Amino acid sequence: MKVTIKDVAQKAGVAISTVSLVINQSPKVAEETRQKVEAAIRDLNYRPNLSARQLAGKSKGNIGFIITEDHFTRSEPFYTHIFLGAEFEARNHNVYILLTTVQNSFQGKKDVPRFLLDRNVDGIILAGRVPYNLIDYIRKLKIPFVLVDFLPQEGIAQAVLIDNFEAARQAVNHLIQRGRLKIAFIAGDIEHPSIKARYDGYLKALSDSQIPLRPEIVIYNKPNTTFQYGYEAMQELINREEEFDAIFTANDALALGCMRSLAENQIKIPEQVAIVGFDDVVTAANANPPLTTIQVQKEEMGILACKTLLEMIRTGKRSNTKILVPTTLIVRKST
Repeated sequence: MKVTIKDVAQKAGVAISTVSLVINQSPKVAEETRQKVEAAIRDLNYRPNLSARQLAGKSKGNIGFIITEDHFTRSEPFYTHIFLGAEFEARNHNVYILLTTVQNSFQGKKDVPRFLLDRNVDGIILAGRVPYNLIDYIRKLKIPFVLVDFLPQEGIAQAVLIDNFEAARQAVNHLIQRGRLKIAFIAGDIEHPSIKARYDGYLKALSDSQIPLRPEIVIYNKPNTTFQYGYEAMQELINREEEFDAIFTANDALALGCMRSLAENQIKIPEQVAIVGFDDVVTAANANPPLTTIQVQKEEMGILACKTLLEMIRTGKRSNTKILVPTTLIVRKST
């Protein structure tokens, strides 16, 4: 038989209206009562319908997840894992996530996702670098939103971020401790806040060890951070005929592209050149040799983003603080 809101209320020992308040993330419910109702919902596997969601207010029971098309690919699954973390957390609160992509060339209202035009979401998660004018559009709608792995300007929104600076510093220090003193840096768009922070961490590690920066072995401002661009950047670095004995890349896709180029040029890893990536994608452990990298808790970032957004929706309070997610250096045979 189909489970109803009345069944949930009876199991939790509360009124039907209280169940509806919990479904709608209302701040009017005591925490102990909320937990009892949520436990009853899980035990009965109850899926609230639209009328139940709207009984106590205007909640839609949906949150949107927006990402640019170039971030949602097989070759760069970083943001896919963030989405999965958010999706798993949303299920715990009987909330649905509506996923959509937008183009980097977002031009305003004609490119706005349908669920925003229809006002069919209670809040938004924006993952990765998204167009500034999309952020401005959402702010004008007064819909709560959380940024993930992107904060173009301090204080504009709640954001869940990687501690990119410290992670990069740790990665480069690892190479220095391995005796590598000619460390190249390969990245994508240096204007991206995450990549800029990783570059700053690279510079800090060199400075702390009194290793002078050599701009001739630094390559950035590539239009993307894919395997192909990593391969091309490595080819460019080899063609410069500058000495280097290690490489730190802004992500694993770049690192894997570099490794392909090094192999084609008969340059041995790690005997001649050590390499460290960033993200710990699935293919990193299966590379030849396995790639040393910075492990990012991608699903945890999605979980935190979802929890933070639901709390903002529930309380009606906005926050412009940063949540920094720590990282772990995973040492493998590439160093």
